[in-house]
Order: sequence, then structure tokens, then C-alpha cells
Amino acid sequence: MKYHVFKHLHTINKHRFHVFLNCTKCGFFFQGLIHDLSKYSFKEFIPSCKYYQGYASPVFEERFHDGLYSKIAIHHTNRNRHHFEYWVDEFMGDIILIKMPYKYAVEYVCDVIAASQVYNNKKYTTNLPYDFFSSRCDHYLMHPMTKEFVKELLLSYSKEGFKALKKKKTKLIYSILDKNYSDTVRIDFYSKLNTFEGKELPKNRVKDPSKY
Repeated sequence: MKYHVFKHLHTINKHRFHVFLNCTKCGFFFQGLIHDLSKYSFKEFIPSCKYYQGYASPVFEERFHDGLYSKIAIHHTNRNRHHFEYWVDEFMGDIILIKMPYKYAVEYVCDVIAASQVYNNKKYTTNLPYDFFSSRCDHYLMHPMTKEFVKELLLSYSKEGFKALKKKKTKLIYSILDKNYSDTVRIDFYSKLNTFEGKELPKNRVKDPSKY
């Protein structure tokens, strides 16, 4: 398999540049500056060059070749807090979903927008990020509050562009949604016990994982 070193490097730089511009418009200059630096690391860069596609993330191609497991994704999401996978934990066989903090949730929105900008080029329109996220988020293991926040911001962006994503507006939306959800959500998979070392477990459970 051919390694596309310079093409992948160009894609990374282009993506990070768009994220930087997007984050700056949303009031998060520093978040945009440090975004996705782990992509330059040996463990991410080399396999990404190997599975480079140009029209989609190398992660997808790696999964198709390696039984759906991606070393790139594991390394990347464990080091970048703007990915919802970073905010997923496991306890007694169950999945624990944690709210993504405000600044990382906004960075995630900027990331989704930038990915659409890079991969669609001249075909890009402001509704594409929302269409992409809303068509896939039903199977994301993402805290429901984070999911609602991201969806609302992308929908607003599709209609009004970045003027809808000013820091004052997005912070207000986040604070309103934050009051309606617990910090964590537990999705039942394998556990059967209701106590742990004499302590009663939280009641914020979700019976149907497909909802989130």
C-alpha cells in the first residue's frame, strides 16, 4: 500500500487552518491554535499516510482493513478532549457518558465544520456540517446534552453562519441545556448489581443505548 506523506500532511495543515479560523470566530483562539497536534505524532501520522483517502478520514479506511479496529482513532481520541470518545467511560460492564465541557464542545463544532469544508471543497455549503452530524449522531456514544448542544449550534450555523456562534450566544445555550441534564448518564449493558461496595449506584440510567 502506498504512503501518501505529503498529501496527508497538506490535509492536516489545511484542516487545522480551517479549525483555527472557525475557533477564532467563536471566541476560542487558543483552542484553534492547539487543535489536533497529535496528528503530527509518529503513531498517528504514519498509519494515516498509509490509509490516506483524500475525501474522508484515514480512520475509516484503517477500520475496513483491520477488523473495524483503529489504532489511529484510539491514539487520537485519548489525547484530544474535543472528541466525544474522550468523555466515555466504563463501569461494571456499563457505559458512562460524561458531558463535554463548553470549550471542547464548541471546538468539536468547529472541527465538524472544518472537516466538511476540507473534504467538500467547492461543493461546501453551510448546511453540510449539520446534515453530516444529524445523520450519524443517533449511534454516537455521546452525552445527550452534548449531542443536543452540538446539533443546535450546527443548525444555527446552517442558517446564519458564524454570526450565530458568537461566544455570548453559545455560552448561554450551553448553560441553559446544562441545567436540564445530570453530569453523567449510565447506559446499562452487562451489570446486574445495584450496589457497589455498600454504596448505592446513581439512578441516571438509560435502558436503550441506541437513543444516544
